[in-house]
Amino acid sequence: MKIIDVRLLQVKGVMPGEGDFWEERLARPTDVYAQFRTVNNHDGGVQLEDGFAITTVFLEIVSDEGVDGLAGPVPHAVASIIHGQLRPLLLGQDPRDTERLWDQMYRAQIHGRQGDGMLAISAVDCALWDLRAKWMQQPVFRLLGGSLQEEIPAYASMLGFAVQDMARVHERALEYKALGYRGQKWFFRHGPMSGREGLKKNIELAKTLREAVGDDYDLMFDCWQSMDVTYLLELAKGIEPYRPRWLEECVMADRIGSMQRLKDKLSIPMAGGEHEYTRWGFKRFFDSGALDVIQPDIYWCGGLSETLKIAAIATLYDLQVIPHGHSSIATAHFSTTQSPIHTPYQEYLVKWNDIHQYFLRDPLVPQNGLIPVPQGPGMGMALNPAHIQQQTYLFTP
Repeated sequence: MKIIDVRLLQVKGVMPGEGDFWEERLARPTDVYAQFRTVNNHDGGVQLEDGFAITTVFLEIVSDEGVDGLAGPVPHAVASIIHGQLRPLLLGQDPRDTERLWDQMYRAQIHGRQGDGMLAISAVDCALWDLRAKWMQQPVFRLLGGSLQEEIPAYASMLGFAVQDMARVHERALEYKALGYRGQKWFFRHGPMSGREGLKKNIELAKTLREAVGDDYDLMFDCWQSMDVTYLLELAKGIEPYRPRWLEECVMADRIGSMQRLKDKLSIPMAGGEHEYTRWGFKRFFDSGALDVIQPDIYWCGGLSETLKIAAIATLYDLQVIPHGHSSIATAHFSTTQSPIHTPYQEYLVKWNDIHQYFLRDPLVPQNGLIPVPQGPGMGMALNPAHIQQQTYLFTP
């Protein structure tokens, strides 16, 4: 079997809906500068009067035996790297040799060991696993050793939901608890530059949520790298009575020392790692003991192949591995192969999945708070022509 083409398919469509899809923005690292403190950020598309316009790219790896691999969506910048740098390495190769191809791509990406270069490797790796499993007429997780948990408990990740109106927050928290989600993660709107008023609003968010869902329910909070140690110590003191399951991405990804200081001083567990890459990058967290929960993203950190290695190392430190939820389908194939004590949850980004899976024929959606693992050949991904209004293969004459 040989790879005969590596194609990047751009698709466009409009997801119907009334009102703004993104109700609220989250605190961001760039908020230290006033010019970036915008009211909203239309990530993933363009807001229209009657819906949300989405333009994205899927990766297709084509073999000479009529079996293709699919991955995505991927950003346009990543698609460019796949076409210009990885495609020449892949053509003519056996797509079943996932380990060898990963190593060759990694060694070739001297300036792409992190960031978009590693996102490109990650997408290719996931497409190769899809192709390999389709060729064997098995779901991907069967090739990884089979299922240790047939359904994965999901927590609802509430990125983009309104957080300033506490009555609305209370209502939404009850709504998603009733849907069966085992926990919820909410995103702080305010960082240090919002001053004491912003701090009070963050604390009020935690208080409102705990009062809504009751004591026996997990709540997590995401800082999205937008805070510093001084601010976080005060924030943690304010929300500690509401018993968060964890605080996530408290400081920027390279500030391991700051993470250690926080972990030493706080009783709230620390989570992070979605913006880290490869087992070598995660070694810093393992060696320092800076985190309690490791959150690699399968589509960012190096693909399914690399996530499995990171998770295996994490078990040596008795750390939980709960991947960031950029791709629910690939993550489900990973999570089902892990011990429930090490991977007790899967993140389900509610709004992001509406965008990310819009062009898929069979989007993966939790049922009563449990994520079902796709049982068909491969990853279980196929495009839905009914949602595609326009499509174009990029980088073609």
